[in-house]
Amino acid sequence: MSTPTGQLPSLPLGASERIPQLGFGVFLMPPKEAEQPVAEALAVGYRHIDTAAAYRNEGSVGQAIHASGLDRDEIFVTTKCWNDDQGYEQAKRACRASLERLELSHLDLYLIHWPVPAHDLYVETWKAFVELQAEGLVRSIGVSNFEPEHLERVIAETGVTPAINQVELHPHFQQVGLRREHERLGILTEAWSPLGRGLELEDPTIVQIASEHGKTPAQTIIRWHLQLGNVVIPKSVTPARIRENFEVFDFALSEEQMAAIEARDAGTRIGPDPHTFVRP
Repeated sequence: MSTPTGQLPSLPLGASERIPQLGFGVFLMPPKEAEQPVAEALAVGYRHIDTAAAYRNEGSVGQAIHASGLDRDEIFVTTKCWNDDQGYEQAKRACRASLERLELSHLDLYLIHWPVPAHDLYVETWKAFVELQAEGLVRSIGVSNFEPEHLERVIAETGVTPAINQVELHPHFQQVGLRREHERLGILTEAWSPLGRGLELEDPTIVQIASEHGKTPAQTIIRWHLQLGNVVIPKSVTPARIRENFEVFDFALSEEQMAAIEARDAGTRIGPDPHTFVRP
């Protein structure tokens, strides 16, 4: 049983917008293969699609959105400014290029993909984001993979707080300190690799909790994210798995089960270190 689309949970995003708490990610989906999974996700009931310029599949995402028959305002679209496009003018050009590939007149959310402190352009990029929002090309602006010092700096130098920070977050890497900082600053937490790239689906604690609810480990982890208050964007190219990941609104984890998953935190990062990452 899935929640009706009109009842999908959403969270406040900045002063006036809202973001669907459960979305659909398209990381590592080849350009020619991304359209069908996005179409499947929209048919199932997802209304939040997360892509990025670096994924090189914005065009396919846009095609699926336009073919869905849904009104533009029914779909929340996120994309991201890649590292090589940081800088004031470059970021503005990158945003317009993403809009062109997506064939959209505005983005619901635009993110700085990585801080890339070695380039020291993320504050300049953020200033461009503020203007893009003022121009109406972007409804909400945020960041991805920012650490507390990066967040503090953009706020101090611009006076504008990111609405959201999308970071690696899963049961074995729970980012407790960063989430606490987000709460202090009024920033939403969004989880990428929310299932630990599948590595945590055999965790015995998660398997046991899943069995207690008659759910899969993936559904159990997604439910954990939702109850934490995270925005979560699982990905799959398999129709059955796309639907399964959406069927997480007919059960709830107990306080004891949430605590048991909390105890699985090993501080194990899968992806790059935001302090040093520049490009693959």
